[in-house]
Amino acid sequence: MIAFAIATSMPMILIGFAAISGGAWGWLAVGYITILVFVLDRLIVRPLENADPEAEFPGATPLLIGLGLGHFALLALALWAVAGQSGLTPVEKALVAISSALVIGQISHPVAHELIHRPARTLRLVGRLIYTSILFGHHASAHLKVHHVHVASRSDPSSARIGEGFYRFVARAWPGEFRAGRQAESRFLAGRNGRIRRHPYTLYLGGAVVMLALSGLIFGGNGVAALGFIAGYAQLQILMSDYVQHYGLRRATRADGRPEPVGPQHSWNAPHWASSAMTLNAPRHSDHHVRPARPYPALQLSGDTMPVLPYSLPVMAVLALVPPLWRRIMDPRAARWRDQDTSGGTGHNLAV
Repeated sequence: MIAFAIATSMPMILIGFAAISGGAWGWLAVGYITILVFVLDRLIVRPLENADPEAEFPGATPLLIGLGLGHFALLALALWAVAGQSGLTPVEKALVAISSALVIGQISHPVAHELIHRPARTLRLVGRLIYTSILFGHHASAHLKVHHVHVASRSDPSSARIGEGFYRFVARAWPGEFRAGRQAESRFLAGRNGRIRRHPYTLYLGGAVVMLALSGLIFGGNGVAALGFIAGYAQLQILMSDYVQHYGLRRATRADGRPEPVGPQHSWNAPHWASSAMTLNAPRHSDHHVRPARPYPALQLSGDTMPVLPYSLPVMAVLALVPPLWRRIMDPRAARWRDQDTSGGTGHNLAV
């Protein structure tokens, strides 16, 4: 838990100094999230460790709450630094905007993701509000009611198809996720036999309007533009996470026409310790889909039954920006895992 706390809070602290003081702090914030994490993943090799899956982690939820509250403070501070009377230079403002979007996409997103999976209603609401604050509230519904149900099938907008480049994926996944989430929530409400429950999209859309309106009222057009950039860049990273973690993997179709149950072979994973600490074990994605209720410190990883990415998750995200290179690296690996799944094999270490 100490590693999780340090890795996730440090970039937020650096951005705070960058927003208030400018100078080298902005470079340090961007460098921490990108270069430093990459270097730590590469240079410090640690043996694969799995926590006791039955262990309790009393610090896990307080850390999520603290990081969730930190997200809202970070977003407000970033908007002021970029669009308000902060006195920063254009370069310093750009560094704050970029580093803030990186932190939201790589830290606030895993925090919100963990919260919407929690049984407590208040925690789920905080997770939804985090997504709503970056104009992406529908992701909370689509993730729970669409992605987890239909992952690794054509019914899931967030599962990238073999040969599909990232830019084509974004154009399909964003509106597809919005529609599928709304339809799933509407079906859920229709099944409640008239019992009153507000449609979650009321919160998502209303909250987005409030965020844009407040940004405009407080900071003018610059505030709307700053929110749009930070939110849009963060959304791209969330979509990138889905793209990388499910690219080209498909559940086999059973004799009754339905897809096979979700298994560890239907998500890509990465064992790298620094990026895993910063993203709350998000790279241990297979175990999350098989056991969605398992808390993030206890997520398991095994190269025997889980597809493993050739590089860390942040590096794979960069490679995905060049579709021909991405396909050359990933298409053969995805094909081998699909073949193994169809034949009933385990795919032992094929993707390493």
